[in-house]
Amino acid sequence: MKTLQFKTNINCGGCIKAVTPTLNQQAGAGNWQVDTANPNKILTVTSDQLTPAQVVQAVEGAGFKIQAA
Repeated sequence: MKTLQFKTNINCGGCIKAVTPTLNQQAGAGNWQVDTANPNKILTVTSDQLTPAQVVQAVEGAGFKIQAA
């Protein structure tokens, strides 16, 4: 498994709820988390198959900003 990390603007429970269906579909439930306590709102995705570009596309598709950490 590889771990990918990104800075996002996913900063609250409502934001996490909004992006959950997309990330669960792409990465699988339990394979991602957002550290909303971190000032950079770090999204960590653990996957063997997803590329960073796929994660960026999924998060941007859900309406959030994202960049490599």
